[in-house]
Amino acid sequence: MKLIGMLDSPYVRRVAICMKLLALDFGHESISVFRTYDQFAKINPVVKAPTLVADNGTILMDSTVILQYLATLAGPTPLFPTQADAALRAAGLTGLALAACEKSVQIVYERNLRPQEKQHEPWVERVRAQLLAAYAGLEHELGEGPLPDTQEQFSAADVAVAVAWQFTHMMLPQAVSKADHPRLEEFSAFAENLPVFKDTPAE
Repeated sequence: MKLIGMLDSPYVRRVAICMKLLALDFGHESISVFRTYDQFAKINPVVKAPTLVADNGTILMDSTVILQYLATLAGPTPLFPTQADAALRAAGLTGLALAACEKSVQIVYERNLRPQEKQHEPWVERVRAQLLAAYAGLEHELGEGPLPDTQEQFSAADVAVAVAWQFTHMMLPQAVSKADHPRLEEFSAFAENLPVFKDTPAE
């Protein structure tokens, strides 16, 4: 298998870390959807990161779709809980984390890709309010249940939460207060010091 995309994308990094936790054999091609668009298009004409090229050549895209497929290869694993309560909690955390990623990306694109005179501040403030709501939800949820103590206990939801927080603070360091989210900050720091996270740094 080959994973295509830059690790500065939280979606690509999310998949890469989960694949390593599953001990799957895969190659990673760090190709940008911006700087190397044509090269990416030769692999996947949709030019969407992450892209996974399966062993039979099938092209998968969207991090959640890719992880759904990888779950079928993994067998029983803490990465994908199947007990109802644990699966529901994981789904809730994942939804909030992906919403935070989405809103962060929207603000980054607005600030970095759209000319300043065309940027619409009311829309940016609305997106930021959604971003803050997602992180408020995550801060609350991290206090409602057990958190992993080791790398081996991580679920894909835990990976999504840690990757989202790191991405937002890498790209929008002033957007969300670390002081107001102590559980997220502590959990992210713990995750980023684990071997699999250190081995998969945001580029």
